[in-house]
Parts: sequence; structure tokens; C-alpha cells
Amino acid sequence: MAAALSIARALGLETDNAVVLHNSNKLALRLQPCDAFARVAPMTGQVAQFEIGLAGRLAEAGCPAAALDPRVPPRVYERDGFAITLWTYYTPVAPDLAPDLAPADYADALRRLHAGMRTVEIAAPHFTDRVAEAQDLVANRDRTPELADADRRLLSDMLHSLTATIVGRGAAEQLLHGEPHPGNLLSTKIGPLFIDLETCCFGPIEFDLAHVPEAVPEHYPGVDQALLSDCRALVLAMVAAWRWDADDEFPNGRQWADHFIDTLREGPPWPSLQAMARQLEGRG
Repeated sequence: MAAALSIARALGLETDNAVVLHNSNKLALRLQPCDAFARVAPMTGQVAQFEIGLAGRLAEAGCPAAALDPRVPPRVYERDGFAITLWTYYTPVAPDLAPDLAPADYADALRRLHAGMRTVEIAAPHFTDRVAEAQDLVANRDRTPELADADRRLLSDMLHSLTATIVGRGAAEQLLHGEPHPGNLLSTKIGPLFIDLETCCFGPIEFDLAHVPEAVPEHYPGVDQALLSDCRALVLAMVAAWRWDADDEFPNGRQWADHFIDTLREGPPWPSLQAMARQLEGRG
């Protein structure tokens, strides 16, 4: 927080307070009274430069994505070992409205994002690279010390087999958001806007649709339902792997980890991430 405030003041933004909006693998802050949105992450392993470059291209393509703060140069700022990026702050239309956005509107926003992304030329990972990161995590006992052997085998087998199945389908691929779940969708006065572009990757559109509420794909044209089912299972296995990371700071991460393992063992039909969250809340 101190690093973000220091950078913002050095850039001429008036701020003396930072409100934490989200705290997980990155810190999301609303800087006041200048109303800038700051994202803060350790410099090690950060991909903020990729996100900055992509944000500019998406803005040019007219995509429904959050924009950088126009008052400062579009770059990654470093202070005290942290990478800091500054974005436009959008006042929500209503608290927690995005998760309840009408499925048709959600699907339309994602369709328009995908359409714009097809016009963008940028080097980005393949979705299989992201799967490989989850596989490496599962294989490393030092990083996932609490993961039981049977569950480790389950995740490893599912990550491997589902990836092979999805790639083997030979579906058309394009640049994707990577994680367009409700937590990465803002409902603003100018319409729905996607945030958190660091997860962008190439793959079939069904990989993105595997992250959205279950009713949304019904309003998205041309969805391969069998491929969507495979992608949903893969996403569940990937998220399960991340929740078992010893360094994971996701709220109630261990509770989520156990719930994902239980769900994967039950088998299809595979629930959406939003349905998983509802189930977990019901358990509590």
C-alpha cells in the first residue's frame, strides 16, 4: 500500500489513502481522493508489462475491458520490490451487481471481448501452458505439502487426460481472457467491463466459457457442449491445484481445496465455478 501511494503521489495524483478492494495473489487498491485503481504485486514472476500492453490494444479494438489510468504514462512502476500498475477506477452501478448480471448481457460482453481479441496480435501463452503450471504445482510436494497422495494422483491424471482430450478435439482457437469469471467482471455506468488481463491465453472459446455462470453459455453462439464439459472439468482441476499451494492466499482456500477434490471425485455433470461457490456457502 505504501509503495502504491508513493508512486501515485510521485506521478502527481492527489492521494493520502488506499482502500483494499481485494487481497489475494495481488493487492487491488482504490487510491483516494484521486480515484485511481492500483494493482500491486511482487516484482518476481509478475506479468504486469504484458497486461499493460494488452490493455492498450484492447482499448484500440473497442473491447469491453477496463482501461489504464489516462492521467499517467502507461507503464509498470517499481517501488520497494513491487510492480505497480494504475488503472481507471469505475464506480460500481450497485454493490455486487456483476455476479447477478443477466446471462444474456454477460454472454454479449464476453462475445464482444472475444471479437475484439481476434483482431489483436500479441504473443501470449497457450492454455496448455497454464495447465502445465498447475501440473508442476501438483507434482511438487514441497509446494503442496498438504495434498494427500490419492488426491495428488487424481489431479495429475485429470490435468493430463483432459488437456489431451481438449487439444485432440481440434477446435478453433483464439486469444482468450483466461479467467472471465464474475469476480473479473465489473458492472459500470458504461456497461460490463472485464478486468485482470494477466491470465490471457490462446485456446478454444469454451475454455473461457468454463469460467462463467452456468446460464451464460446458453446465450453465446456456437458453443460445443461436449468441449465445454471437458473444459469445465479441466478448470475445476486447475483451480483445485492452486488452492493446495502452500503459498495460496485465497480466502478460505483449504475449504475450497477440499470441496474441489470432493466434486472431482463425484464426476460429471461438472458444475460451474459459481455453482461451486454456492455449494460451499451452503456448507457453511
